[in-house]
Order: sequence, then C-alpha cells, then structure tokens
Amino acid sequence: MAYIRKFKTGSQATGVQVCYKEQGKVVRTVHVGSATSEAGLKKLLKKAQGIIDEGKTPLFDLENYDKNAAKN
Repeated sequence: MAYIRKFKTGSQATGVQVCYKEQGKVVRTVHVGSATSEAGLKKLLKKAQGIIDEGKTPLFDLENYDKNAAKN
C-alpha cells in the first residue's frame, strides 16, 4: 500500500514523501520534495499522486469513453 506523507522540515517548509507499507511497516520511502508555498505544495502532491498511480491500470478508460460517446 502506498500513501502520501506531508511533514514539516527543519526550515519550516512542508516536505512530501511517498511511503510504501507492507504488513504494517514502511518498507520504502520516496522523497518527492519540499515546498514553502501553497502552489508549490499542490505541485508536489500532484507529482506524488503520479508516482503512486504509475503502472496502475485505470478502472475506466475515460479518454476512449468520451470519443465513443461523441460518435453516438
């Protein structure tokens, strides 16, 4: 299971990490970055979500669905 972790750094910036858990223990951590502004934090959170979603198969293919709906 993967989740996004936000934390305060020593310089009071907000750090963002992607943590992977197995059997209740963190087995791997990927540091995404740190931000001092709200806009920077949003970018890091989006990047972290992309790391989590990487390699997953989407439940719905919305891009093709929209194209098929337009034809009908």
